[in-house]
Parts: sequence; C-alpha cells; structure tokens
Amino acid sequence: MLNSNSDEHHEVFAPRLGEQIEKRSAVPFNKPAIVGREFEYIYDAIRRGQLSGDGEYTRKCHAAIRKLTGSAAALLTHSCTAALEMAAILADLKPGDEVILPSYTFVSTANAVVLRGATPVFVDIDPASLNIDPMLVAEAVTAKTRAIFAVHYAGFPADMDALAAIAEKHDLLLVEDAAQALGSTYKGRPAGSLGDMATFSFHETKNIISGEGGALTLMRPDLVHRAEIIREKGTNRSQFMRGETAKYTWVDVGSSFLPGELIAAYLCGQLEHERGIRERRLTMFQQYWDAFENLDAAQQFELPRIPQNTSGNGHMFYLLLENREKRADFIAYLKANDVVAPFHYVPLHSSPFGRENSRTHGLMSNTDEISARLVRLPMFYTLGEDAERVIEITSRWLRGRT
Repeated sequence: MLNSNSDEHHEVFAPRLGEQIEKRSAVPFNKPAIVGREFEYIYDAIRRGQLSGDGEYTRKCHAAIRKLTGSAAALLTHSCTAALEMAAILADLKPGDEVILPSYTFVSTANAVVLRGATPVFVDIDPASLNIDPMLVAEAVTAKTRAIFAVHYAGFPADMDALAAIAEKHDLLLVEDAAQALGSTYKGRPAGSLGDMATFSFHETKNIISGEGGALTLMRPDLVHRAEIIREKGTNRSQFMRGETAKYTWVDVGSSFLPGELIAAYLCGQLEHERGIRERRLTMFQQYWDAFENLDAAQQFELPRIPQNTSGNGHMFYLLLENREKRADFIAYLKANDVVAPFHYVPLHSSPFGRENSRTHGLMSNTDEISARLVRLPMFYTLGEDAERVIEITSRWLRGRT
C-alpha cells in the first residue's frame, strides 16, 4: 500500500515524457500526450488541498496565456464553448440583435449567440484563407448588428485589420474565435490580441490541451471586471478573494464558467512547452507539405490555403480533394490502411437548427464547396515516424494506387 505522504503516487502514475496516453495499432487522427510536468503539477495541486478553481495553477495559467496572447487579461474557462458564451454575455446580446459569423465553424460559435436570443447571420468564407470574408461582412451589417465573431480556421488568423475597420465604423464588438490559433500571429501580432476579446480551446484535439478547457482573453480593460463577475456565477467573488470588497454577492448574470485546479495544473504543464509543441507541429506541417507539393498525382488535390500576413501554429494539415465522392473514397482507403483522416465541419447554415434559427447573407458557395472537399490528416505531438506512413499511403492513393 502506498504511503499517502510519499511522492510514490507521482512516480506510479506519471508516464514518460511524450508518451501517448493511449496506444493504438492504427494511426489515429489525434493522440493526447504528456509533454512536461503535468502529473507533477496535478499531484502538487492535490497536496495543496484546493481542487476548486482559481487557485495557484489557475493564476499561473492566466499569466502564461496573457504573455502568449499579449492580452490585457486572461480567464480560464471549462471550455472554449464557455468562453464564447461569456463573450456573448459581455456583448450584451439580446433578442432582435444579430451577430455576423462564418457558417464553416463549430456549433459553439453560433450557440453562444442563440443562447442570448440573438440571431446568427452567416456569410461565406474567403476561398484564399477559409476564413470569414471581410467584404461580405461589410455588406451584411444592418442596424441590428452588434458583433462580429471571426474564426481563425486551422490556426490561421482571419483578416483582422479589415474586420476591425468594419467593427469600428459601425461600433461593433469584434470577437476572435481563436479555438485553434494559440501561438499564431497576424502581421506579427498574436492571436488573442487582434479584437476586443478572444476565445481559446484546450480540448484534447488542440495544440495545448487539458482534456477539456478554454480561456477568454480581453484587450479592453473596461470589460475585465464584468467578465470576472460573469465567470463566477454573476457574483463579485473574484474581487472578494482579492480583498477588494468585504463580502461577495449576486450582482449580474453569469454562470459557473471556471475549471477546477486539476485541469489548470495539467494545462500549466502544457503551456510551459507551448513553443516546443508549436515548433514540432510546424515541422510536421512542412513535412506533409514537402511530400505532396510536387507529387505527380493522378487525383486532383490542393494543399492548405495559407492566408497572407499570417504565421500559423501547425494546428492542422488538410487536403482539398476534387469532390465529395473522391474524398469519401480517400477516407475509406486510408481507413482500410489503418489511418484515420476525418473531414471537418458540416456548414451550420445547412443544419436543421441553423435553418430555423439563423439567416444567411448572400450565397454560401465557398463554404459548401470546402465542406465537401476538405479532409484532415493526422497531426499530433507524438506522430513521429507514423507521418511517413501517412505520407506513403496518401501518396499511393493520390497517384492512383500504383
């Protein structure tokens, strides 16, 4: 039996650095990995005796995220979904209001709007970037528009200067959905510093992970006080814990948006290695690119579309195949060869709930086309030599299985 006062707990449960948490014979799309001192920090959090949120490791994560994003403030949440919902509350959305966003995104982006009684207004993406098209955003603005939610697809930031100009002209809030973009830059400025606020994901499929988890970053200091209240169930508990008020009470709307300390402890171990993780993923991205760039292929395909003025974080490598049927054949071929390669979003404007609770401005032809053609290749920290296996099998299909 282990001594409860011994560090043997840590030694028993801690895997080797870089070890996959789960091993499979096939090449999966994603594998979460231990990259640093995650287990040590979890054990320390337990030893400290506070498992609820906003403890020492939450504070360390806040500081690390502020530094990475160049933001005025950072607040951990239990998911990026929660961070988006906080952003919608901070935007004071109400029934009758509209928010402009892409349809090619995860449902959480639109759900945050709908939960406030507002209407998502979907516009098409720019085929050169797969991000929201600023020209179409400008055309979609009405007297009801209150905010723009800009998604940084595949970790590449949207054209934020153009969107910021539209937001300033019409007095709109500009929110970055940077779920995939931690560590990416736009014109040398980090994602998370490009709008009024930004949301990040630490889901296990992202570069930096905590299983589930997220963060809200804020560039406007005037929003920080209320953001803390919303995050703490609508109370001023954060101010009370800092000794800024004699008691805390209910002062605004809110919910329980903060994660516990075990999540924060794990995340802290990951954030310490953000640069190394990003550099390894960028190396894998380039490995894929170099393998397919000059491939003598029988099948039509395109490499990822990299927006101008951006630096990515290696979050995703995708191929654009000729059509939906070719993509289905490719995915099935990889599956038969023990490689998992999924497609991505089904456009929200075409979903049953989206058709009833949103509207579109203009045609959605680029969104529909990209959704039918895009397929993602495996990309994770410990992919290692399996990248060559993915390249060999993919190349075989692209060449016509010769």
